[in-house]
Amino acid sequence: MIITLTANPSMDRTAVLPTELTRGAVHRLDSVSMQAGGKGINISRAAVAAGVETIALFPARVDDPFVTSLMADQIPVEAVLPSGSVRINLTVVEPDGTTTKLNSPGDVVDVAALDRLSEAVIRHAERATSNDWVVLAGSVPPGTPASWYSELVVTLRRTPVRVAIDTSDAPLQALVDALPHSAPDLIKPNGAELASLTGADPEVLEADPASVARAARALVDRGIGAVLATLGANGAVLVTNQGAWHATPPPVTVVSTVGAGDSSLFGYLYGRERNLSPADSLASAVAYGSAAASLPGTTIPSPSQTHPELSHVCELSG
Repeated sequence: MIITLTANPSMDRTAVLPTELTRGAVHRLDSVSMQAGGKGINISRAAVAAGVETIALFPARVDDPFVTSLMADQIPVEAVLPSGSVRINLTVVEPDGTTTKLNSPGDVVDVAALDRLSEAVIRHAERATSNDWVVLAGSVPPGTPASWYSELVVTLRRTPVRVAIDTSDAPLQALVDALPHSAPDLIKPNGAELASLTGADPEVLEADPASVARAARALVDRGIGAVLATLGANGAVLVTNQGAWHATPPPVTVVSTVGAGDSSLFGYLYGRERNLSPADSLASAVAYGSAAASLPGTTIPSPSQTHPELSHVCELSG
């Protein structure tokens, strides 16, 4: 079971250009699509496609089109009374796969709405087992204390579930600042985020998996169970107490990178759900990420569209 929390969900509108984007120009679009999204939503969507039990928690009114869209896609949901409306994000995709995202911040949240979200997550976690995951994913709405995720992790550690975090900026830094008490079982930074947390050079990390492993090891040594660092076309690095590994993805033609990181995280969780080794779970992660990058818009791949056997995994010292 994968329980996802998307504190700042969005209706994702994707515009596909037939030519390169030119600032200040008028463009005709090849296509426009809209889908209910957010990091946790994408992970629950991938879970449904893979036949993994899931529920997606997020703030929205039960009659919001966001909710009815997800229910139409057969995604189990629990909508929690929000402070405001679901935000709208815009993604512009060029023919070579270059992706430009224009994300709105969302409405300012109040304390009561945050408490309702926390209570919903904790309620589901208390009913779960030690094989289940809670995923806290994405940005937080304006007005949310930076420490909200880290405080929620502290509470979730008293329940049976495993906890994964995929966020950035102040919430991610607050989580690391509160280690080891706030240590989750998994975090999924990209190269730039890992550099900001550890003081490493981001350009070095993007180019050198061994440096990524050393930087991630510093976080594992502070209590985090595993660090899955995604590196775009350079694959991903996984560091746990058992070791460190680097995986490069199968070659693909990039169509859209939207949702690729979310798919990578699900791929890893999917591997752990099936009791795969850390190395094989990493292969699953990069296979899912590369499959997502080969699909249009925010399309999330199914297992049949991934090829972990084509991922190359090597062990690192780190």
